[in-house]
Amino acid sequence: QVQLVESGGGLVQAGGSLRLSCAASGRIISYYAMGWFRQAPGKERDFVAGIRRSGGSSYYTDAVKGRFTISRDNAENTVYLQMNSLQPEDTGVYYCASGYSGGYYQPDYDYWGQGTQVTVSS
Repeated sequence: QVQLVESGGGLVQAGGSLRLSCAASGRIISYYAMGWFRQAPGKERDFVAGIRRSGGSSYYTDAVKGRFTISRDNAENTVYLQMNSLQPEDTGVYYCASGYSGGYYQPDYDYWGQGTQVTVSS
């Protein structure tokens, strides 16, 4: 049984930072692509960042480039999302996801975490 458990969300002022963690069990994440998505109130769940299975290169949605960094600790079987210079528009529930190839869309991933709330106040 694959489980992804996110943590690290919270309330932060604009300009602040948070680091989200996604601990995986039942799947060795180094063999899979991993991604982070977020869902703002009343909106669709959108792609934020991904890290590829092979080589571990990362890619981001334009809105977070230069501010967010996705990384992977294979020894801990955990994926991180370092978020700097947070803005109110970054508010939402952040979800971790795992898939064989990864990509920018929800169907690219077959397992999801339960989400962690990030709230950025102005």
